[in-house]
Parts: sequence; C-alpha cells; structure tokens
Amino acid sequence: MTQWLERQAAVRDRRGLIRRPLPRAADEQFIDLASNDYLGLASDPRVMEAAAAAASLWGAGATSSRLVAGTTRLHLDLERELAMLAGMETALVFSSGYLANIGVTTALGGPGTLIVADEHCHASMIDGFRLSRSRTESFTHNGVAEAGRLLAERSEPRALIAVESIYSVLGDEAPLARLLALAEEHDAVLLIDEAHSLGVTGTGKFQGRGSVAGTALAGHPNVIVTATLSKALGSQGGAVLGSALLQEHLVNRARSFIFDTGLAPASAAAALAGVRIIREEPWRAGSVRDNAAALAAGLAPALETRGATIHRPAVEQASGAVQSIAMPSAESALAAAATARTAGVRIGCFRPPSVPDGISRLRLTACAILTPEEIEDSCAVLRGILEELP
Repeated sequence: MTQWLERQAAVRDRRGLIRRPLPRAADEQFIDLASNDYLGLASDPRVMEAAAAAASLWGAGATSSRLVAGTTRLHLDLERELAMLAGMETALVFSSGYLANIGVTTALGGPGTLIVADEHCHASMIDGFRLSRSRTESFTHNGVAEAGRLLAERSEPRALIAVESIYSVLGDEAPLARLLALAEEHDAVLLIDEAHSLGVTGTGKFQGRGSVAGTALAGHPNVIVTATLSKALGSQGGAVLGSALLQEHLVNRARSFIFDTGLAPASAAAALAGVRIIREEPWRAGSVRDNAAALAAGLAPALETRGATIHRPAVEQASGAVQSIAMPSAESALAAAATARTAGVRIGCFRPPSVPDGISRLRLTACAILTPEEIEDSCAVLRGILEELP
C-alpha cells in the first residue's frame, strides 16, 4: 500500500494535480473571489450572533442523530422557513449538502430506479448514484433531447432526472422548464441541486429564493430540491425539499440522515438567520449578479499585442455568482492562482478531476458585498495574468 501511495503521489505531482489545504488568517486582507459566501453572510453580525446564542443555549453539538436527541426547535424552525423560502412543501435538514444529495439519491434509488444525470452533476450526486445501486446513465450537458431518449428506452418502473440549477464550475444554468416537461412526460422525478442558486437567483418578489421558487416547479409533485446551507446562507449543512410524503420516506430510509449526528444547533441558528436575511434583503441577490456582470466586463478588454489589436473573447456573465475561465493547462491555472494570491486576490483553481469537462479553470465567485474598488482592483490583477498567457 505504501508503494502504491507513493506512485499515486508522484503521478499527481507530475501532472500538476497536487492539492493542499491553504489556511487563511481571520484578519487577512485578500479580495475574496474564491469562497462561496455569495451574500457575505458568513461574517454578518446577525448570523454570527444567532450562532453564538444557540451554542450558549443548546451546547456546541447536536449530541446525537436527529432521530434520537439531535433535533431542537431550531432545526424545525429552519426546515419550515427553508421550505417557505423555496416554495416547497417541506424541508429536511442534513449535516451537509453532500449528505443531503447522498441521502435522497440512495433513499429513492435501487434496482427499480433509473437515474438519468447531467454529465456535469456535482460529485456528491455522483457518489449518491453509485451508492444507490441504480442503473445510471449520463447525458450531454444540458442535453434535454438525449435525456428524453434515455427515459423513453428505460425498463425500470421509476426514474430520476438529476441536474443542478446553476452548475458549480461553468456557472451556467439548467433548462429547468424543459426538464420539468420531460419529467411529466415520462413519469419521472426531477432532482434539482440548488446549491449555487439559493440566495442568488430568482426574479421579482422571489429574488434570492433560488431558481425554483416562483416558477411552475415550486411545489410540483415531480420536483425535489436539494440545497446547501454553507454557501449563500453563510452557515453549514444541507437540506432536501419536497413533499411531506418524501420527507417521511427520507426520515425512515435516508441512511445519511438516520445514522449521522444532527446539524449543530449553532449552524442551524446561523442558517435560519441567513434565510430571514434573504427574505428581508433581496437586494443582496441583485448585488451578486451585478458584481458578476462587473467582473465579466472588467476581464474582457482588447489586448495590444505586437502593434495589432487582438480581441480576446469576452468572459460571458454567468447566470449566478460563478465566473469560469478556461486555462491552457493545470500548471497555468495553478500558477495564475498563485500570482493572484501574491497580489492580494484569492481566486479558485479547478483542475482535473474536479472539472466535469477535463479543462482546468480559474473560478471567480462574485459576492454581494464586493465594492466597486475591489472589483476594479481584482480585474486589473487578473487582466495582467491573462494577458501573459501564451
């Protein structure tokens, strides 16, 4: 085993795929374009105070699984208000978004369920597919017709279509209305991961409530939503949202709910505060999208090269907070992230196998509380890096 581990490490090193945790200081001064704290709520005093008060009242941990003694009033309040925010009948809170996806896919899967999944689905969904023992077929990213063909050819009595509303790497959106029509046509369930949508997307009075709320998908019997509490809500945890019948099934069949210690009360209280802020301050979602547009515009100027004006393709504004920039190689992506960090800008660096299309990328995430000066400064740094690419 030791020799095999050494060979694996050598291969990763040769391919530029070594990963290491990068600790951050509590008082660091970086411009943050890497975290998923889309609304700036992780450091919001209201969220922090709610967490501190809950820890003082309930203790540091949930003490046991949700079905033993790990459920508090905070968990139930959070589930009720999450469901209301997203326009779904019920919500069930897990201790992470990863476990929420694994829980719902394994509880609904099995030999009688076909899973038809977008090829860009998150790793937590993919792991759930594998654990579910379901036959799983992937379709080309956003390929609705291909998904329909796979459903039409199925022999299983049940089917699950798995997608993300906003994809975590490319930042593009799924054609949810067309996918719902497909689910209705083939008597399938549409599972939508709203990890990168909740708090960011939505229009009108539903601004910030995600891509499902306020649409025909909200509360639809063929729709299930999963979400994380660790991105826009600024806390920790995950949730599955759907019908009361689904919730009852998960409580009794989702192993990642039944056998896992419940979400810490402090995290539940922080997420609950985040839900209420999203509802009361929809401007934050608008600011995320405005700042994403400003980042895209700031990275798309003409470059002067050898006396000729070369127009590089514009960085297209993403549907949510995530902006994705393809890089020539894993090494160039890693070097770009390191150069930006030295200049005081933290950006994401995604390399295989973390990227669904195998292309190494810089990932920039907009935040509601970025200032115009921070956007201008970070774009200047990033333009300098991109202009040096071969």
